[in-house]
Parts: sequence; structure tokens; C-alpha cells
Amino acid sequence: MPVSPRPLVVRCGAFGDVVMVTTLIRLLHARYGAPVDVVGSGGWTAPLLRNEPALGHLQIVNSRNAPYLLCPSQWALVRWLRRRGRGPVYLCDSDEATTRLIARAGLPEEDIVRRTLQDDESDGLTRLWPDRWLRMGMRNPSRAYPVCADVDPAAYRLPVLTVTDADRQDLAQWRTARNIAGPCVLFQPGNKRTHKRGSVATRSHPKYWPPQAWAEVAAAIWQTLPQAQVLLCGSPAERGVLEEIRRATGDDPRMRNLADELPVPRLLALLERAHSLVSVDTGPAHAAAALGCPLVVLFGSASPAKWRPIGPGSILVLGGENGEDSRVRDIAAADVIAAWRSLPARQQDQASLSMP
Repeated sequence: MPVSPRPLVVRCGAFGDVVMVTTLIRLLHARYGAPVDVVGSGGWTAPLLRNEPALGHLQIVNSRNAPYLLCPSQWALVRWLRRRGRGPVYLCDSDEATTRLIARAGLPEEDIVRRTLQDDESDGLTRLWPDRWLRMGMRNPSRAYPVCADVDPAAYRLPVLTVTDADRQDLAQWRTARNIAGPCVLFQPGNKRTHKRGSVATRSHPKYWPPQAWAEVAAAIWQTLPQAQVLLCGSPAERGVLEEIRRATGDDPRMRNLADELPVPRLLALLERAHSLVSVDTGPAHAAAALGCPLVVLFGSASPAKWRPIGPGSILVLGGENGEDSRVRDIAAADVIAAWRSLPARQQDQASLSMP
């Protein structure tokens, strides 16, 4: 097997997982002085990483759990890994399906760095995911590959996403076409697991917050910013859920349901320009944090000590105090309103928050 001078990151994660692993990608780029190849999954991975300067080749596998003989993307992955050759491999995923694919490609164990308990926790402290990736990225495989010795991992702690001028122009044109003027406050009510099993399961999910609670926050926002547009963000599958929230406001025209209108590049451009975001604990909250959007995040049973977004802007976290017993629906609307009102003004030209 030939030797590749480029490090490889294997991270087949959800939207927020991909945002957080940008810390590892940039750290490895600095340590090895070469572009970083990535194995990922999901339709969000390519648009999230496409403008990352440290990225080398991105290989997408559509399913790791499908039978190998029935999954062409697995065949393509194994062929590419064999052609790529040897080099440092940072295996972020420890599931059996990923491990089988790596073994099938014949990657030597001495090239692989695996996440350890020490990366995740030490001295009784639980680390955020970006900090775990940095600890992992500072370790070397047992086979020696040249690295830069003077890299400071702290310089790469915050996730980073890049928005292009073309994406900003698309956003401006879309806002003009939709007549979305004034400051934009974004709501992200759901995540990919919240709304999969019907209305009963949705209401019992730890991240569910009732439509009336969202409507109360919207009313408070309009008291403070009467001209604000409250934009409901989510996937096309969440259109009905977002519509319940819009109806709870009495069909106020200042609230828009954008379930069918936010491909990832446009969402990132919107987060870069938005006044603020109120979100449950989910991937777009991590993207907002990376792009400096002022943010209030509502946590359910997931631990903020592991999953709290980090970034250069203001981020306030509510909920999660009762561990696995925590529910977003236990968070009072008044607390969310107070948190949102306490967010400092975004440090950017206020004209950029309005129609161009």
C-alpha cells in the first residue's frame, strides 16, 4: 500500500457533529502541513465542508449499516481507501459498521488513532466535543509520520464554517424575492429525531417545546423589535410542526415558515447575518455558534457539558440541569425571553441585518 502524506478523518456524524469536527480538521492540517481527507455521511456534510480550506478529498458513504454487497457507496469508499494508501488515520467513529469498513480497506492498525476515555474525560471532568477532538488530534499513530511540534491546539478550539460571497448573494436575492426586510430572528424548534414518529412521539420527545411557548417568545421579540421577521427554520419534513407554531401566533405575517427554503449554504449565510437564534439543542445551533450568531439554546436530556455549542459570539444555555430526566418542555417561556433579551447586540454592521 502506498504512503499518503495526508491525514484522514473518519466522522460519519449528524449536522452538528460535522460542525464540531472542523476543529480536528484544522488542527491536523496545521500539524501535518497537508490537506485533510475526510470520510463522512449525510447530505449536509458536503455543503458544510465544501469551503473549508483545510479539506482535501471528501468521500461520502450513504449507509454504513446496509449490507456491503447492496451498498455501492461502501464499495467506492473501500476502493478509494486502498488507492489512497497509508497515512495517519483519525477514527472518530467507533461503531462496528465503520470498523468493518476500515478493516475491509486494509488500513493498518499502526496508522490509526482512536478516541479514548482520556480524550473524553479526565480528573472527573466531562469535555465538550471540540475539546475531545483536539486532544485526540494531538496524539500520533504508533507509526511515525512527520508533524509540526509547535502547534497550539487552543488556537483551533472554536468550530469554523466559511460562507462565500456567492452564498451571500443568493441570500440577498432570496430575501428580496420573499420580501424579508428588517432584522431576522431565527427559531429552530426541531432536530432530526424530534419529529420522526408521529405527533404523540413528538410531544414526548425530550427536545419538544410546545407551539404556544414559541409563540410567547415571538410576541416578546415583537415587543422589543416590532419590525423583526421571525423565521422558522427546519427540514421539509418539519413543515407541519413549524406550521403549528406559526398558527399559534395567530398567523402573524411577521413569522415565516421556511421548511422548504433553506438549503445548507443559504442557512449558513442567513445565520451569518441574522440578529439572533433561539434553538433546541441541534445541529444548526452549532452552525450559528460557529458563525457568531447570538444564540439561546434549550437543552433536554443531552448534557450541555458535552454538547453545548461554542463559538465567537454570545451563547446562552437553558435546561439540562436534571440529566437524563431533563425536558425542554420544562423550560419556562419567560426564562427564554429573559435570556434572549440579555443577548448583547451582534458586532457587525446593522445595515447587513436589513434588506440590501
